Amino acid sequence: MDSSGVVEALWDRIQARDWSAVADLVAEDVVVEWPISAERIVGNKNFVAVNSEYPGGWSIRVLRIVADGNEVVSEVEVPHDEFGVFRAASFWTVQQGRIVRGREYWTSVGADPRPEWRAALVEPM
Repeated sequence: MDSSGVVEALWDRIQARDWSAVADLVAEDVVVEWPISAERIVGNKNFVAVNSEYPGGWSIRVLRIVADGNEVVSEVEVPHDEFGVFRAASFWTVQQGRIVRGREYWTSVGADPRPEWRAALVEPM
């Protein structure tokens, strides 16, 4: 499987809640960083646990995947029944068919209000 296929499979398996299959795609010593919340997930078991223990009521829609060799970027939308809609831009490094590193930027849609100084220059989405 090429690098973009690994990331596509990752999101498919997370959506399916197939946690053992997720673990198969992630290196034992993976490091995934979440700069927005200043957290670092170290290790395959912790990565799977963080994802599997998240409160239910969510789904994942992959918006795009772009790859250049071993470097892959994905953008996903994650609506949650209780918490609203999240978006994530994720930057992955894939080696030998497994994710070895990631940096994800998670936020809620509309979490950062538009400042007044640019209101006349932009349109709401």
